[in-house]
Amino acid sequence: MSELEKPSWYVVHTYSGHENKVKATIEKAVKTRGMEDCITQVVVPTEDVVETTKTGKEKTRQRKVFPSYVLVKMVITDESWYVVRNTKGVTGFVGPGSKPVALSEEEVQAMGIDTENSNKLVSGGIDLEVGDTVKIAKGSFTGQIGTVEEINLENKEIKVCISAFGKRTLFTIEFESIEKI
Repeated sequence: MSELEKPSWYVVHTYSGHENKVKATIEKAVKTRGMEDCITQVVVPTEDVVETTKTGKEKTRQRKVFPSYVLVKMVITDESWYVVRNTKGVTGFVGPGSKPVALSEEEVQAMGIDTENSNKLVSGGIDLEVGDTVKIAKGSFTGQIGTVEEINLENKEIKVCISAFGKRTLFTIEFESIEKI
C-alpha cells in the first residue's frame, strides 16, 4: 500500500455493539506501538436522543449515528492497516476488496465530525488524553484516582475507570468534576 503524507478518514466495519471496544482497542494499540503519527483519531459518531420513559419523564441518551461503524483518521501504511484490520471486533475497511477508500472532507463534515479536533482535550486549563490519570473532585467518588478511557467532547464528559466495589469500574463524569494528576 502506498504511503500518504496527510491522514485521511476511513470507515471501519465492526461487529454490532463492539464500536466502543474497537475504538478503545485501536487507541491503546496506537499508544503502545507509538503510532500517533499514523493513526491520529478514532471516532464513534453519536447523537443525543430524548426519550420518554413509562413514567412520563424525559431521558436523554446517546445513540450511535452509524451502528457497526467506526471512523479512523489515519495514514495508510502496511503497519497501520494491519493494526486496524486485525483489531478484535473489526470485520474490515469499507471499500472494494481489502483496499480502504478515504472519505472526502465534505463527507466527514456532513457526518458532524469536527475535522479540526484532535484526541487531546484542553478544557479549563486541564490538558487530557486517553490513558491519563485523573482525580475525581466532585460527586460520589470524590478523591478516587482513575484512568481516562474515553473523551466525549460533545457532551463534555469523560469515561474514567476507577477501582470501586472491589473491581475496576467505568464511570462517566463531567469535565468539571475531575482534576489531572
